[in-house]
Amino acid sequence: MFIKFNILTKLDLIKKIASSTGLERREVSVVIENLMFEIKDSISNKNSVYLRGFGTFLAKKKAKKMGRNITKNTAILIPEHFAPSFKPSKSFINKVKKK
Repeated sequence: MFIKFNILTKLDLIKKIASSTGLERREVSVVIENLMFEIKDSISNKNSVYLRGFGTFLAKKKAKKMGRNITKNTAILIPEHFAPSFKPSKSFINKVKKK
């Protein structure tokens, strides 16, 4: 059984925000681009970004582990590293559960 999800693109998001706020799409686009840049910059510097009622963007430390190179069928060591992560707020989680 497959569940089909609708996808909201960045352009769709810009159009929705522009129509609901009365701002021009160009202005909304600049704000969204800057928001994404600041989140990526903060996470890459190991700082978390907390948005009340939405969630927290953070860099999670991943331990080193053994992996497989399936093309050569060999074991490889994946070193310790950081990966971006998102932890939704409780209100976010509850809203998704209700739908």
